[in-house]
Amino acid sequence: MSFIAVFYLPSIRLVRYTAFVFCQSILIDGIFDILYTHSMRRVIAVANQKGGVGKTTTVVNLGAALADLGYRVALIDLDSQGAMTVSFGLNPYTTKPSMVNLLLNKDIALSDVAKSVAERLQVAPAGSDLLSAEYRLLKQPDRTTRLRDAIEKSRDDVDYVLIDTPPNLGLLTVNGLVAANQLLIPVKTEYLAMRGVRPLLESVWLIRDRINPDLQLLGVVPTMHGASPNADAIVSEMSKVFRNKLLKSTIPMDEAAAVAPASRQTVLDYRPASRAAVAYRELAKEVSDVLR
Repeated sequence: MSFIAVFYLPSIRLVRYTAFVFCQSILIDGIFDILYTHSMRRVIAVANQKGGVGKTTTVVNLGAALADLGYRVALIDLDSQGAMTVSFGLNPYTTKPSMVNLLLNKDIALSDVAKSVAERLQVAPAGSDLLSAEYRLLKQPDRTTRLRDAIEKSRDDVDYVLIDTPPNLGLLTVNGLVAANQLLIPVKTEYLAMRGVRPLLESVWLIRDRINPDLQLLGVVPTMHGASPNADAIVSEMSKVFRNKLLKSTIPMDEAAAVAPASRQTVLDYRPASRAAVAYRELAKEVSDVLR
């Protein structure tokens, strides 16, 4: 059951119009003119209601690449499947405390849950019953701000918080968007993948208006480039839709990125010279430059 209902028309023209209006509204508000310093915490929700677009892979490897650049990074697993948690060798059934505890207990801060997995890199693991926690949250008056409050209470001084959201527009995703000041949308380079972006942007627009006016679109990153023979044409269409919000970095289809989680490693550690590892390093540099 989605927390926010959106009316969906699968027209690419409507996607383009929605993206244009969303970006224009942000420009009018002057949000894109905000200057960030290295000491400010950037909270980035990585979201797309369509599954299989490389969202978790992007959170894991972008986070690792930012840590390699010298930033202190915390990754949050809000997906009940716990793929990001497992990728770092953590067991969502036994690792405590988890995001379940954080969301259901207002006294728990992000720093109470995050586990160090590498130098300058922490992971706040998903719990095995994260889905049931979402339903329990529905009755709470502060149900949309639990994650934001926990991040604000955190005692750890981190530069980036990356949030892996589930592939839907439910309450867990809403918590991620309310907590974030930036939104990164991975979009697989195939035609059908673009059609899920409009409902997400409409939800983001609603959240900005009602709950989180600081939320802005960091950008759209093309993923799994090469999986479709029309990948280049789709990236060209993305540039028309998202204009300057289409990031320059493109994540290629690379077996190394798919195999790395089985070794409980990021692709940067598993195969440092792979195309995916190089692309995520480029993405980390681009993100850090945009938010500097």
